[in-house]
Amino acid sequence: MIKYLKEIFKQRIEKSEPADNNRKLQVATCALLIEIAKADTEFTEDERKKIISVMKNTFNLEKDYADELLELSEEKIKESISIYEFSTTINQNFSREEKFRLLENLWRLIYIDETLNAHEDHLIKKIGNTLNMEHKDIINAKLIVKEEKKR
Repeated sequence: MIKYLKEIFKQRIEKSEPADNNRKLQVATCALLIEIAKADTEFTEDERKKIISVMKNTFNLEKDYADELLELSEEKIKESISIYEFSTTINQNFSREEKFRLLENLWRLIYIDETLNAHEDHLIKKIGNTLNMEHKDIINAKLIVKEEKKR
């Protein structure tokens, strides 16, 4: 029964015409968050909760919808060839300020475990570049998050 309901929900997300572009944007955003969370080979419950929180706040979503969106985004990642397809969707829909906030949230995910490993560092720079953000923006977002952690 649960599997059936998930399939119905998945179809609703994928086939909704008026909101299709917004749903693609939600999936793309969630996918990048998942990619950065998995960059250190561990996808922790804290990271999962943070992604749900970011998705709820960014797109004003209900928790159940955000949970299902996370599952759908994980499936889309498996089907994707690279992060560029997600970045392209974000570039077509997000302003520079929204992309900067996304970078901040990516850094927050990275620093949930208080460490930055080489894979995370490489991936966030790659994501920042694919979002057409300057290197200084990537670093400024990092510094903002590091300062938040000190408080």
